[in-house]
Amino acid sequence: MPSFAAFGNDLYTGRRSFDFVERRRRLLAITGVVVLLAVLVLVVRGFNPGIEFTGGSEYRVSQVADASEDPALEAVAEVLPDAQPPSVSVVGGDSVRIQTEAVPEDLTADVVDALAAAYDVDPSQVTSSFVGPVWGADITRQALIGIGIFLVLVTGVIAVYFRDLAMAAAALVALIHDLVVTAGVYALVGFEVTPASVIGFLTILGFSLYDTVVVFDKVREQTAGVLQGSSRTYLEQINLAVNQTVVRSINTSVVAALPVASILFIGALLLGAGTLRDVSLALFVGTLAGTYSSIFVAPAILAEVKSRDDRVRAHTEQVRAHRREEARLAAEGPAEGTAALATAGGGAGAAGEGPRGQRPQPRRGRRRG
Repeated sequence: MPSFAAFGNDLYTGRRSFDFVERRRRLLAITGVVVLLAVLVLVVRGFNPGIEFTGGSEYRVSQVADASEDPALEAVAEVLPDAQPPSVSVVGGDSVRIQTEAVPEDLTADVVDALAAAYDVDPSQVTSSFVGPVWGADITRQALIGIGIFLVLVTGVIAVYFRDLAMAAAALVALIHDLVVTAGVYALVGFEVTPASVIGFLTILGFSLYDTVVVFDKVREQTAGVLQGSSRTYLEQINLAVNQTVVRSINTSVVAALPVASILFIGALLLGAGTLRDVSLALFVGTLAGTYSSIFVAPAILAEVKSRDDRVRAHTEQVRAHRREEARLAAEGPAEGTAALATAGGGAGAAGEGPRGQRPQPRRGRRRG
């Protein structure tokens, strides 16, 4: 059985090949369905924004013997009967975090006492903090501005670096795909969206961009001067470049995803580290989505755009015509040569040879007496 390294070498040299470009419309259709499902999840379920975005009050009860959610729910309902049920989560195994609507200052001490009594701890083990709605709205605005500036700068840098607007557009669509898919997963699982989540989003955009730039750099290398030749088409060179980088992309993604998965499933889910959970989910989902978009989305969009370029279409027809001519000569060349040789031999025999290939004797005239 060939090793994975040998398999990657076959892809690099072209001995084996996956038709990514040939199946680009099918891949883009699948991608469109995935993005549509993510958008539907966002519309139906929506985000679960953290207190940093919505504003409100947060309480932490530390060193509790029974870190469960029910005592917190009952304590808050006792003091604030008309408020929305709070968001309660266990942090670190022996601490409980409670997030509520903005609690009036005169009731804050009552909530602290109720939580201390519910968990049978000293009130000094209950801390409280308040986040105003203005600060939360400002954080939301700054996060959206940061992502928007990142996307604009990325588009401009790629357009200048590759000197190709099609590559910049394809990279931008791939980044938006990664954002939407990651956001859809966040909405589906119901994790809190915090500033740490936004940092995770920006991080996965950087990773996805890095992988896409590597693929496009190989595309630029393989397509340099291809329009002046007649052996391979532009789209075939794009497909070769993707095949040459697919193994590298998979290896890079596996190396990046393994430690993130350990943080997500061990550090966050087992130990209850909230901040780690927020960051690691974005990184884990974004790493997988970024790898997918770098291999299947960005090159497919680039190939689709290039296939509509007049120069590329004319060159593709020229290469196909050249291949048809070569195939015709290969199929008909020997037969034509044999026929031509037979025709030439028959003509010579009729002109100067006898029936058995002997030269005819000159006819002698009769001597007159």
